[in-house]
Amino acid sequence: MQARFHAPWTRLPDALQSALEPILSAADFPAMLTAEQVKMVKSSSGLDDNALAFALLPLAAACALTPISHFNVGAIARGESGNLYFGANMEFSGAPLQQTIHAEQCAVTHAWLRGETRLVSITVNYTPCGHCRQFMNELNSGIDLNIHLPGRPAATLGQYLPDSFGPKDLAITTLLMDSVNHGYTLTETGDLTQAALDGANHSHAPYSLSHSGVALEAADGTLYTGRYAENAAFNPSLPPLQAALILTHLSGRDCSTIRRAVLVEGSESALTQWDATQATLAALGCTEVKRVTFLTQ
Repeated sequence: MQARFHAPWTRLPDALQSALEPILSAADFPAMLTAEQVKMVKSSSGLDDNALAFALLPLAAACALTPISHFNVGAIARGESGNLYFGANMEFSGAPLQQTIHAEQCAVTHAWLRGETRLVSITVNYTPCGHCRQFMNELNSGIDLNIHLPGRPAATLGQYLPDSFGPKDLAITTLLMDSVNHGYTLTETGDLTQAALDGANHSHAPYSLSHSGVALEAADGTLYTGRYAENAAFNPSLPPLQAALILTHLSGRDCSTIRRAVLVEGSESALTQWDATQATLAALGCTEVKRVTFLTQ
């Protein structure tokens, strides 16, 4: 079991420990439970969907990376598939606070990168801030997304974000987590570049049309790919690097051991991720960073 789970693990009920032990003990535990695993854990522990999500929150919060705030937030996103995805806040020393990832953003993006196409609910141990409410408003779940907090009745995103402004106000019909493929191509065939291109082709950027993706190579050679997730309110947009760092960190890898990175974006896009990507990776100790561009359609 990964060391970060040791402390919260001891506080779990015995029945839940027994059910989760073979899952969390896997060397490659991906910080998620499949629908089949969820069914098994519920049957063994006697917990229902909501109780299980709340019980898993301390494990999700243990994934937080908080060298600045020392304030850990955990989130559990439930997909329409029945899968459960961990999320936690992530901060990076030496990088601007704007590069911070919120727990809800982390869980949502984690689900998206794992292939989930719609979320049913999100469970969080602290009230979602306005930034996260706006970020979740970009989802194809819309204002019907259920939000669960300890000690409170469940409520919808619409109740947490009344009179919301979002993609529908701008006549955007392709929403975050909808299936897309933008069809960009590159002549460069390297694995890292092609992985970043795949991220760009599945990115969500309906406002700027500045699709982009990032691929990271960990010290053991494993590749982690991130996609840009743009927001109607612009500022809550999540850069592709942050998405890749989510997958890297939740997979149990140390983000400071990334050895190579590639950003792929349009050559004539309205905005670029290059400066922020380069600066944040430099703060993490990675200086082998390359930018590759495709012709904008």
